[in-house]
Amino acid sequence: MGENAGPGVAGNSRIAALFERDRTCRSLGITLEDVSAGHARMGMKVTADMVNGHGIAHGGFIFLLADAAFSYACNSYGPVTVAQAAQVTFLAPAAVGDELLAEAAERSRSGRNGIYDVTVRQSTGKVVAEFRGQSVTLSGKPLSG
Repeated sequence: MGENAGPGVAGNSRIAALFERDRTCRSLGITLEDVSAGHARMGMKVTADMVNGHGIAHGGFIFLLADAAFSYACNSYGPVTVAQAAQVTFLAPAAVGDELLAEAAERSRSGRNGIYDVTVRQSTGKVVAEFRGQSVTLSGKPLSG
């Protein structure tokens, strides 16, 4: 298992394999801390390459972190599941060096559809963004791995 995956992922070979193939998260140093049914926790350190012209973390990177946590939470059950819609509300800026933690939690799952909320926080606990994602399961086929 890659260095970006935490001990909470070791028991789930499907999720570990999915994370191994996730070149975007791995190349940005995003860590997968934990995954359980309907939940995921991921971390990211804001680097100088992630800030915009105002010197604050680019919203696209914060969205990416939240979206990744959402993805692992909704794929925690096995069948291939993807986003069908998502929205983010930015509440506070993040700066170079900030350690961000995204925690995704399932709110509702019915049939092929799910709703997940993700809170992105600084290590101090300050909320940076709130994200809501809607998922759809593509098939009954489990994730490979």
